[in-house]
Amino acid sequence: MPEGTRRLEAPYFDALYERSPDPWDFETSPYEQHKYARTLAALGRPERRFSRALEVGCSIGVLTERLAPRCDAILAVDLSALAVERARARLTGWPNVTVERRRLPEQMPGGPFDLLLCSEVLYYWDAPLLRAAAPVLAGALSPGGSLVAVHWRPATRDYPLLGDEVHMILAEELDGLEHVTCEAESRYRLDRWDRAA
Repeated sequence: MPEGTRRLEAPYFDALYERSPDPWDFETSPYEQHKYARTLAALGRPERRFSRALEVGCSIGVLTERLAPRCDAILAVDLSALAVERARARLTGWPNVTVERRRLPEQMPGGPFDLLLCSEVLYYWDAPLLRAAAPVLAGALSPGGSLVAVHWRPATRDYPLLGDEVHMILAEELDGLEHVTCEAESRYRLDRWDRAA
């Protein structure tokens, strides 16, 4: 990865999880519930199944749990040890889900994956790091696979990028993928790119 890149690191997230078991109210927020429903709808037909999915930045596993019935296997990863611990506890009833602590993109698991889900995570990286990571993410997609990104749009003081900047960089850097879905609401943007079968 490029020298001198900036990102939010594990201590930032661990401090949030120490203060609250669910720092972003994933379990209870109507906004999150709506966004999860739209994210799952963006995957395509409800009967579409995925043989191997990677969820980048799974947090406490709320979205992972909703995704699990559509996947034969999910690898859900997060930078925070506390988040990983809570996600594992939530997902014990799902034998098709593995939760690991990883620092991406350096510890990118080997592909291929037919689904890559990046929800509320890529704006924690700065532009040079995201530009370097986008081809790594795209390269892990199997033929016919989908990369779905969904991010908060309003400005935040801590994050290196805005959600719209993340999606603009992905649009520029995901060579070889077809942009098939774009949904922009006032608070989030959701895009899906597919690799040809």
